[in-house]
Amino acid sequence: MKLITSPTSPFGRKVRVVLLEKKIPFELVLDIPWNADTQVGNYNPLGKVPVLVPKDGETLFDSRVIVEYLEHVSPVGHLIPQDPTSRIRVRKIEALADGITDAAALIFVEFKRPEAQQSRDWMLRQQTKVFKGLEALSEALGEGTLFVGNKLTLADIAAACCLGYLDFRFPDIKWRDTHANLAAFHEKVGSRPSFKETVPVA
Repeated sequence: MKLITSPTSPFGRKVRVVLLEKKIPFELVLDIPWNADTQVGNYNPLGKVPVLVPKDGETLFDSRVIVEYLEHVSPVGHLIPQDPTSRIRVRKIEALADGITDAAALIFVEFKRPEAQQSRDWMLRQQTKVFKGLEALSEALGEGTLFVGNKLTLADIAAACCLGYLDFRFPDIKWRDTHANLAAFHEKVGSRPSFKETVPVA
């Protein structure tokens, strides 16, 4: 199978980590949707990454859809619990982490516009989502080292990719100073080979 993503996409990173953790072979195709020569639109009508192209079957896009598919492709290293309560908690944490990442990405895109066209009020709304989201993420982790049980799940992958994206795009956000538990979590999960291999590069 083939994964089409950009080298800086936090959602592409989430899918790459899942593929590596589940030991699923894949071809990595780097494509930046903003570029004039991008081919992403040929696979995803929304023109967004990541996109998964299986050898057989329908092309998949949106990281949540892709990881749901990958969970059933390989029995190795299940990342979404079968127990309904734990499963819902994992997906809830994933949604929270993805929401923080979405808000941060929107701020980054807004900063790329000419200053006269930027909306400070709109960016402030996104910043509020980021900071409130981090508070909720910290509260959800509590004193634990992982979000659900003592085994890596999709919740941990999504949260770690979110925090990694903040480090990459917004190093001035000192989230470690206010959320020591998230800092310890990120250090622990970030030491895994799958995360070291997928660190975003400009």
